[in-house]
Amino acid sequence: MSDPNPDRTTGKQQDAIKPLSMLVEREARRMLSEAQLEPDPERIAAGWERRFITDAARSKEMLELYRELGYEVCADPVRPEELLDDCQGCAVVAESQFVTIYTRDKRRKEP
Repeated sequence: MSDPNPDRTTGKQQDAIKPLSMLVEREARRMLSEAQLEPDPERIAAGWERRFITDAARSKEMLELYRELGYEVCADPVRPEELLDDCQGCAVVAESQFVTIYTRDKRRKEP
């Protein structure tokens, strides 16, 4: 006889899922997410758009690609004030190994 509610989990299944869900949650917190980063307000006010955070060693490729697409580009070191206070270890790594890529359309008019 089949279960009329196949989406329902049993107590055994929940017990098995709990350690896995805790592991996934810890891993999600370990990584520095885009949601934890705030763009430089001065860059934004000057018409720059924050694109993403990348490893400083790989940023040259991205800067070149955006230039070829017709954008002004810059790569700023990740600043301490860009990071929320959740993870001090993440801040140290971000400041030393990552840059924030900003672009601005060359054709835009100054405000």
